[in-house]
Amino acid sequence: MDIMIGILLLTIGIFAGGYGTIVGAGGGFIFVPALLLLLDLDPQIAAGSGLVIVLINSLSGMYGYAKQKLINYKVGIKIIIGAIPGAVVGVWLLSQLSSQSNIFYWTFASLLLALGIFLFFKNSSSNSDIKKKEESFTLNAKWFIPLGLIMGIISSFLGIGGGWLLVPILIYIFKLKTHQAAATSIFSLGIYSFVGVSSHIFHQNIDWVIVLWGGLGVIVGSQLGVFIAKRLPGKVIIKMLSILLCIIGFRMYFS
Repeated sequence: MDIMIGILLLTIGIFAGGYGTIVGAGGGFIFVPALLLLLDLDPQIAAGSGLVIVLINSLSGMYGYAKQKLINYKVGIKIIIGAIPGAVVGVWLLSQLSSQSNIFYWTFASLLLALGIFLFFKNSSSNSDIKKKEESFTLNAKWFIPLGLIMGIISSFLGIGGGWLLVPILIYIFKLKTHQAAATSIFSLGIYSFVGVSSHIFHQNIDWVIVLWGGLGVIVGSQLGVFIAKRLPGKVIIKMLSILLCIIGFRMYFS
């Protein structure tokens, strides 16, 4: 690999790691589109390599958030229980649809754009850190395992982790505070993405040179992200997530 491409991946990794840790999504939702658009990689290789980046980003971010005591381990573990089998299913689906690249691109773009628009207007019309009721949280807790199943499938299929979808669900449906939702998402990603990575290794879907350069970047970026997130209001974090999702989703339609 050319040294300039390596430096570019390192730079993207720093940005992806920082931004992804702040919003609780991991760096994959920035890194995978970059691989698809800049390096014209096969979707399977982009997804597999991107999920390794998500794993590295999540483990590094998890360490920082654990020190701040922001992780809700009870919620995270329930999500992980469902996400582990989902991660295996996601890799299988990717292998079945690999010859239909348009499905990959349009699914990716549509999900990102729709969620970004929803979050932008939802966050503009109300305060995302309104009072949370513990009773509401307890009532809905049974849905964490099936939610994890969906997250696992999406994470491995797209290679971007499921945090970009998990964080708004935890905030708006399960009523977690924004910072806690982001930290819990990073925790669950750090565990269940390992299963998806293992499956991608088995299917030989990973470019390890890309992972090396990008991984170094996200390690640095994730620690910066933990530091910055502590100083940002929850509403700003949601706005950051919504704007970036819209930009990436829109761009993917023309890839």
